[in-house]
Amino acid sequence: MAGPRITRVFGAVNMGSFRISAIVAGISEMGDLVVLGSGHRASQGIKRGYVTDMSAATYAIRDAIDRAEKMADTSVQSVWIGCSGAGLASQVVEVDTDMGGRRIEQEDIDQLLYSARDAIRPDGRMVLHAQPAQYRLDGAHGVGNPCGLHAERLGVNIHVMLADGAPIRNLTEAVQSAHLDVEAVVGSPIASGQACLSPEERDLGVALVEFGAEVTNVAVYSQGLLKGLASIAMGSADITDAIASAFGIRRFQAERLKCVNGSAIASPADHREMIPVNAPGDGEIGPVARHADDKNRIPRAELVAVITGQLGILLDEVNKALKALHFNEQRGKQVVFTGGGAELVGLADYAQAALGKPVRIGRVPHLTGLAETHLKPGFATLAGLVLYAAADPIDIRSLGSRHQMAIRYGGMGMVSRVYRALKEYF
Repeated sequence: MAGPRITRVFGAVNMGSFRISAIVAGISEMGDLVVLGSGHRASQGIKRGYVTDMSAATYAIRDAIDRAEKMADTSVQSVWIGCSGAGLASQVVEVDTDMGGRRIEQEDIDQLLYSARDAIRPDGRMVLHAQPAQYRLDGAHGVGNPCGLHAERLGVNIHVMLADGAPIRNLTEAVQSAHLDVEAVVGSPIASGQACLSPEERDLGVALVEFGAEVTNVAVYSQGLLKGLASIAMGSADITDAIASAFGIRRFQAERLKCVNGSAIASPADHREMIPVNAPGDGEIGPVARHADDKNRIPRAELVAVITGQLGILLDEVNKALKALHFNEQRGKQVVFTGGGAELVGLADYAQAALGKPVRIGRVPHLTGLAETHLKPGFATLAGLVLYAAADPIDIRSLGSRHQMAIRYGGMGMVSRVYRALKEYF
């Protein structure tokens, strides 16, 4: 039986420090989102969210999108890309206008958004996106669509995502060198939040911790908005390096130990359990680990101790970030972890004790056609990019410079109209 006809096809690439993942999705004639293909590969040329080797990064991007296109049996010319580094910052711009108690028309909303562009203060940084998040009527927040309502004053909250210009240009150039156009660069906290947080959580107040390989982003949501963002130059790769250093083994061995046998929670049986440093079939690859027995096995208790020691350092930084972002003043106190590091066994329990707040691991939504291997927290940003691209939200910067304004003629209104016309065209 033939599937639904796809009317729009688009792609997304998440450029992480551990892996680069790509997806090809489509919108059916019924308006449903369908994942047509997805793929990932080990990251190259990217460190802590920054491009450090252009040719290596380009190759990895091309390889990841090729895998997704092969599964989808179709190609894409442009992609939405996710960014977790580049000095991401978030701000909320509030803009109001007098309505005089009259009925709000679509032209009034368009003009408010148009005028909001002048209120953005990037301070020399690049604006990734500037989107209306919610409207206000006479001080009442959380209005989704004010069209048709009456108000004395109409306001809007514009969410602005900022980044350093040079790193973003490097990211886009790497994608363009892979023969792809860039639709937009999306901050990973926005994408992951769209995938893992419910509207109610974002309204009540929640902290989203993206536990990536080399960068951990802490984002605080409240009243439906991303209110604050902090980046920590640490991640799960630092745990891997700590294991490699503690036992004198190679990174790939340490990564396997962390993923297969690692845990953030110790148990009494750990001291009696000996775990092999090498995987079955690897033979005698790599050096013999420190404190290992004659079969190159180490006590699981020592592995857990190294993991929790490094994890404690990271969570101390997360706690400092939450305090700096005034998260303790929010109504909601829940913390949600995403990213590849969130796949560590026992992380939620350990983080809950360390932060003193309820913690859960963010789940990737079950998108139609999405492979089972991509339903893990490490692919939350990728899934969020698809949802973001499908929604194709309004960016106030894309409003035309010759926007048609709603004008009431008569008296000084005619004078204002002539003045605005002269200002626009001359």
